[in-house]
Amino acid sequence: MAYNLEVINLTKNYQDFQLKKINIRLPKGKIIGLIGENGSGKTTTIKAILNLMTYDKGNIKIFDKDSRDLTKIDREHIGVVLDDSFFSPILNVNDINKLMKNFYHNWNEKLYYDTIKKFKIPCNKPLKEFSSGMKMKIKVLCAIAHEPKLLILDEPTNGLDPIFRYEIIELFNNFVSNGENSILMTTHITSDLEHLADEVIFIDDGNIILDVSKEKIDNEYGIVELLEDNFIKIKKEDYLKCLKYKNECYILVNPKHDFQKKYSKLKIRKPTLEELMLLLVKGE
Repeated sequence: MAYNLEVINLTKNYQDFQLKKINIRLPKGKIIGLIGENGSGKTTTIKAILNLMTYDKGNIKIFDKDSRDLTKIDREHIGVVLDDSFFSPILNVNDINKLMKNFYHNWNEKLYYDTIKKFKIPCNKPLKEFSSGMKMKIKVLCAIAHEPKLLILDEPTNGLDPIFRYEIIELFNNFVSNGENSILMTTHITSDLEHLADEVIFIDDGNIILDVSKEKIDNEYGIVELLEDNFIKIKKEDYLKCLKYKNECYILVNPKHDFQKKYSKLKIRKPTLEELMLLLVKGE
């Protein structure tokens, strides 16, 4: 299998935090969602991939090259959206186009303006007058319009309302549809990954605690809701995690088909990514 990004045993030590042997392999044509609580290590991982910080151990390969040995042209094939970066607030859409086409060899001016029109973004209005959602749209568009092969996105749908998020998600799906491009994105809005990610990696306190395809989550994991009086009838070896709320219990099972055979009268439903995160971190 061909990969646009490989992170192998990435380790970073801080005084009060450790990123521990993070492994990510992002195939061409795929989207990986990197999820976890704030402070879990998502952004640290992204910054290490982009060489914005040093790391203690491990290897990072982009386009089959060590990330520290990439040429300028290699780096032009990487699109980046970081939550804390943006253009000068006095610039407008036309100013950004002039800057970007002088900076990138493959800047696609037609794609840029076609999408600006589709997003209904005014061309002469300064960025300082834009909403946070409009600013994020421009950041994402600029990351895509220079025609990269790999997108690295840190909270790209942050600050967007549901309509805006749908438009951005549609843009991401189109981006990988050629089978060559890939996306690694962090997000705390896990619902955005439900119909977007091919694979989900869950980081908690610097550790990967789950690395699984979205298809496997849909087909093999299940949530069972039952009263606490009925929960005591379930054997511990038959479920992964349990979360109690008032007099109700929510249990995470895998594989759900085996559980269903054993407890045929109980109803099993597909978990959302948010429920999966909650049960894995807070469940007993």
